[in-house]
Amino acid sequence: MEEQIENTAAQNGAGQNSGWRGSAEIWLNAAYEALLETGVDGVKIQPLAKRLNLSRTSFYWFFKDRKELLGALLDLWREKNTGNLIKQTEAYAESVSEAMLNIIDLWLMPDLFDSRLEFAVRSWSMQSDDVRAEIEKADQQRLDALAKLFIRFGQDERMADVRARAIYLVQIGYISMKANEDLSVRMARIPGYVETFCGQAPTQNELNRFYARHEFTSKK
Repeated sequence: MEEQIENTAAQNGAGQNSGWRGSAEIWLNAAYEALLETGVDGVKIQPLAKRLNLSRTSFYWFFKDRKELLGALLDLWREKNTGNLIKQTEAYAESVSEAMLNIIDLWLMPDLFDSRLEFAVRSWSMQSDDVRAEIEKADQQRLDALAKLFIRFGQDERMADVRARAIYLVQIGYISMKANEDLSVRMARIPGYVETFCGQAPTQNELNRFYARHEFTSKK
């Protein structure tokens, strides 16, 4: 029924000028907020139009149908979460512990890695085989990138794989549990996490640089 309504609206309204229609970014942002708030079932054109105070037909100036909008949400997730994770594994670091702190940046900086979006897409995958396949592909890409980081610093492939899984599965656990850890508590644990994940404790200078970019002042 939703698709039938969409097609009729597209035919009747796509060529009409009804004033301001928003933009592709505005519609996508509304879809993003709906996905986070209510899950994929809440990402529907009429409720989004109501949220934006726009006509339903305005949507069709920017997206062919709901399926294309959902595809754009997945593109956003891929670019932000998988793309930025891979970039962080390749970021400059003088030691494996500094490289690990680059990875931990992801979990503390929503602009780099959107944990809420990650949770929403993983929840969506429970309703869609196609999205589940995208999750599996992303998981492997991320694990491969993390393993390459460890190999770059001299770890053999077997242990690189184990260490990659350790850090990644811990963080996915944080996301799945919606863990709301006080920043000071998490920061206090980070030196131990780094040593656990890569077998080398961070130096104080490495920690100082890490804390500085997160505007955090250690009590030590």
